[in-house]
Amino acid sequence: MAVPPSTYPRRLLPLFLGLFQGALLLFFALFVTYDEPSEQAEDASLVANQVYSTFPFFQDIQVMLVVGLGLLLTFLPRYGFSALTHNFLLLNFSAQWALVLQGLLHRFHHGHIHLDLHKLLLSEFAAVTVLISVGAILGRASPCQLLVMATCEIPLYLASEWVIVTCLGVLDVGGTITIHVFSCYFGLGVSKALFRAAQQPLHPKETPTTSSDLMSLVGTLILWVFWPSFVAVLCQPGDAQHRAILNTLLAMSASAITTVVASSLLERDGKLSPGHLQNGSLAGGVAIGVLADMAVPPAAALALGSLSAVLCVLGFRFLTPLLARKLTLHDQCGIHNLHGLPGILGAAASVVAILVAPEDTAGPHPSQPSPAAGNASQAAQGQGGSRALCQAAGLALAVGAPLLAGLLTGSALRLPCLARPPQRLCFEDSLYFRIHDQAESPAPDSSAEEGALALKEQV
Repeated sequence: MAVPPSTYPRRLLPLFLGLFQGALLLFFALFVTYDEPSEQAEDASLVANQVYSTFPFFQDIQVMLVVGLGLLLTFLPRYGFSALTHNFLLLNFSAQWALVLQGLLHRFHHGHIHLDLHKLLLSEFAAVTVLISVGAILGRASPCQLLVMATCEIPLYLASEWVIVTCLGVLDVGGTITIHVFSCYFGLGVSKALFRAAQQPLHPKETPTTSSDLMSLVGTLILWVFWPSFVAVLCQPGDAQHRAILNTLLAMSASAITTVVASSLLERDGKLSPGHLQNGSLAGGVAIGVLADMAVPPAAALALGSLSAVLCVLGFRFLTPLLARKLTLHDQCGIHNLHGLPGILGAAASVVAILVAPEDTAGPHPSQPSPAAGNASQAAQGQGGSRALCQAAGLALAVGAPLLAGLLTGSALRLPCLARPPQRLCFEDSLYFRIHDQAESPAPDSSAEEGALALKEQV
């Protein structure tokens, strides 16, 4: 008779989260407060207008991250509960962690952090990087590993974003470089170090089913609808924000149509691949973010959306298998195809846009102290070459730094106490949830060893 394994790994997740939430509660009680109510009518009206103009965008982004992205990750047929729940957990954990770090680093005045909706929005942007990065190791990592990964990634993102936006002056209002490219290569670095040189064979539970692909496609549609809010929320209200919305809609419309064309042409029988539709339709939104508020012609947005979709589909069809075979690089959700390749394309397009019309480019990133948009535009005149060089330097930093940090983080995730699931028990909800459906329960003839492993991995 098999000896029951230690219950220590099972208690690691509630212990980790309990200590984190308790420490956060104490921190908020001591150092976090709201701004004093405005006594003057003009100030109160200004605050009200800011809330009414920002909160609808904020709600759209919440729907994107909680519902849209969560459903997009349900393409694994026996990992739907885990994908949705872990996505929701990581969003809340990462946003709170980012809120604390941002307050300590940038907004700690007179012993207190003054909380408002804009600061909460920026913390959610930081959390997005974690939600994207975990796509590289989805289903093959335990919740504790994912939380440790988030703990390491958030401070690195904040440092990287500060260097890229504040120090280099990179224009990236939609997060193409600072969010999508950064999170992609951090996730790939984690995956490479976590699995090392071992090539991951196709798991029997890894193949999507009709119902799981349908749920994932619903997530794509939700993301597609709300994506313009994600890109435009940090733009200067007015013409810049209007341009960002229009350019994003055009780019995503072009990427949706081009995905159908490319997917059909790549298949011998002309049929469409659900995986291509789920990802390629969103590629335009990733690429356009870096120059969404720039004064580029509408044709440029359409062209960028189409090119990004082609890159994404070709990446799934050829590049992902090549990287897995030559570099033993595992990318479960294809984040390199959806976030890495279109992100690099968008960054390159921004360099061209700045070189062609530097005087028409948008102002500084709204998340940092900056002059008015008009003054920034005047300062940009005659500096197209230096600004373009800064854009390229920001892209290089967003690739190299997270890749190196991801390798170090992935090595740390190999610690046995973090309860990484064994290969044969990956992509299985029953490791983390009490499943009542008999069809999802382990087979009656499961070995005692597999049952013991399942018990150990229930974190």
